[in-house]
Amino acid sequence: MKLSALGRKEGQDILKNKIYLVVILVQVFILLGTFGLAIASSIASDPTLLDHYGATSVLKVGVPDSIHNTQLEADLLKQNLNLTYYKNISTAQNLLGTTLVAVVFVNPPGGQNVTVKTDTSNVFYPVVSTKINKAVSEYQLQNKLVSSGLNTTEINRIMNPVNLQVVNLNENHHANIALDSPYFVEIMYGFIVPFILLLPFFLASNIVTDSIVGERERKTFEVLLMTPISSSMIMLGKTLPILFFSLIQSVVWIILLDLLRVPIYNPILMFVILFFMGLGFIGLGILLSMFVDSTKEANSAITIILVFATFILFMPLFIKTSYFTPILNFIPTVIMVKIASTPNININVIFSAVPTILISLMIFVFTVRYFRRERAIRL
Repeated sequence: MKLSALGRKEGQDILKNKIYLVVILVQVFILLGTFGLAIASSIASDPTLLDHYGATSVLKVGVPDSIHNTQLEADLLKQNLNLTYYKNISTAQNLLGTTLVAVVFVNPPGGQNVTVKTDTSNVFYPVVSTKINKAVSEYQLQNKLVSSGLNTTEINRIMNPVNLQVVNLNENHHANIALDSPYFVEIMYGFIVPFILLLPFFLASNIVTDSIVGERERKTFEVLLMTPISSSMIMLGKTLPILFFSLIQSVVWIILLDLLRVPIYNPILMFVILFFMGLGFIGLGILLSMFVDSTKEANSAITIILVFATFILFMPLFIKTSYFTPILNFIPTVIMVKIASTPNININVIFSAVPTILISLMIFVFTVRYFRRERAIRL
């Protein structure tokens, strides 16, 4: 009964905190913003996606009139480039960086010397360069084959030596991903998903620190310690409401990601991982609150700790060196990526989560014991 009363009081304080509610709204904008940026950057950097979504009109390339009805023109058009013809190539070069992304010309006309000038400040520069390089390579190869005396049939056989047939399996369980792009999948599951799901717990450690330090500043903390409630009950009363709200936020973000067609697999296992990580973050927040005397000091200290924790948790996601793989497999965010990105979980992934669970429990238990000691000293 006393625990529920303390929990209700803490829950009401959280819901009355306007900054907390605003930060929740900010998290929604962060999720939607990062999702939109991932979509846009994936399309802008992938020639196949640009062709698929019909965005090739922005890939404007200036060419001389002399390439009309030539093999080079056919190869450039095959790459779905938007060709603009100029009688004077110098006029086209003057439009680089404004109207045109690149300029292509052959000197002398019909020869093998192809010159490409590209505006590297344009966001579509990588895609245009890839398409032009592919077209020019085919053009030069075809010219070499023609000069070797081969006929059209023989040239076609050399240019298309393999007939590729793709057979899709498990179409009944097709991944409902928003964008069929390796870059999109990597950036969403490899960084954005764990970052978004952990944001509520970063906030939770700050909120619980402010709760305890705020009570000490208001001189109500000593009153709480003098009540006939055990230290464990006080800890649970402080911990459970913020942990509950944080878990609800993470569940909502999982649902929102699913609506955005970024499915989070194994949600129950993910919930378990988030629960224990949240317990660890909140334990750190409470432990920190025992060492500071003001909310200003608490905010500064928790910010430093969260920056350090962010470095430890997210830096491994960008490390590709195989030497560190045995260590990286035990990093919580790496485990979250493996859990969220595939429906089939290897048993080793589950075992690799055990250290995270144990460390979180140890932090929380240590915090409870230190809190008991602090309470005894104050009383």
